[in-house]
Amino acid sequence: MNLNTITALRQPVSAAEIAEWRDGLAWLAGGTWLFSEPQPATDTLIDLGYVGWPALATSPGGLEIGATCRIAELYRFEPPGEWIAAQLIRACCNALLASFKIWNAATVGGNICMSAGAMISLVTALEGRCTLWPRDEAPREVAALEFVTGNHTNVLRPGELLRKIHLPASALLKRAAFRQASLTKLGRSAALLIGTSDPARHDLLLTITAATPRPVQLRFAEPPSAEALRQAIAARIPADGYFADVHGSAAYKRHLTYHFADQIRAELARPGAGL
Repeated sequence: MNLNTITALRQPVSAAEIAEWRDGLAWLAGGTWLFSEPQPATDTLIDLGYVGWPALATSPGGLEIGATCRIAELYRFEPPGEWIAAQLIRACCNALLASFKIWNAATVGGNICMSAGAMISLVTALEGRCTLWPRDEAPREVAALEFVTGNHTNVLRPGELLRKIHLPASALLKRAAFRQASLTKLGRSAALLIGTSDPARHDLLLTITAATPRPVQLRFAEPPSAEALRQAIAARIPADGYFADVHGSAAYKRHLTYHFADQIRAELARPGAGL
């Protein structure tokens, strides 16, 4: 939609050009959310399309995803063969509430900063770290698990940018299992769970998203029993700790969480199983 409150568009080639921040400014990446509803409090857009950040970079240490990387670019990424957990990338892209056309505009960073999207599930499950750029301080890093603080809320300070996300090779080398459900074909996920396991240690890292206001992660040094897993989930997420909305009641999302978690547990307990 047209944003009739916008009076200025800035196109910096470096984020450092935006030295001061004030109310009314907004960073513009893909713009899929900004242009989806009125923004009465915004008068100036700062277009990040000219800063030239690399979309994707691989190294022995892992994968670096630029915040302005388009969803379509990430989907087309061809990982090294040994990064078996990288198959989660396409699974999470397909879980987005967006058509393939939107993928060519929407950015990974924008989806994460919305604090309600499948890119959060991806970078959290793969133990990512986010590099943030404040306006007047040195860059800082936060674990992807700690980035989202609630439904549509996160740790970003006014004017702060998400610059990139680093996914370590140690996580990409793991086996993985993915489960997701939505009440509608193109609706927000009611539950999206991912499990990963180090083939050498046979541990389990279970990441619960969509069903809860913020990601929840459970670590097990060895494959848990079905009952031990249920108890661990119950201890971390009380019955009223599930996110209820038009895409599913809290009880429904709680049921899916337990059901999918047990499926993931059983799948990754089998040698050679997983994505």
